[in-house]
Amino acid sequence: MDIAELKSKSVSDLHDLAEELNISNFSGLRKQDLIFRIEQNLLDSDVVLRGEGVLEILPEGYGFLRSQDWN
Repeated sequence: MDIAELKSKSVSDLHDLAEELNISNFSGLRKQDLIFRIEQNLLDSDVVLRGEGVLEILPEGYGFLRSQDWN
C-alpha cells in the first residue's frame, strides 16, 4: 500500500479502513495519528508500505523518512 494513498483518504474512509483492520480505540484520533495506527497494523500484518521523501539516517543507525506533507 502507498502511504500517499492513505494520506489522501478522508477521515471517514480511514475510520472504515480501521474497522476493517480491527483496530480498536481509533475514534477521536487526529488524522495523522489514525494513519500511523493503520500503518502499524499493516506492517504487523507483513503488508509492504511504499513512501516518498528524504531519508535521514542518524548516527545511532536508525532513520526517518521525511515527507514534505508533514514536515
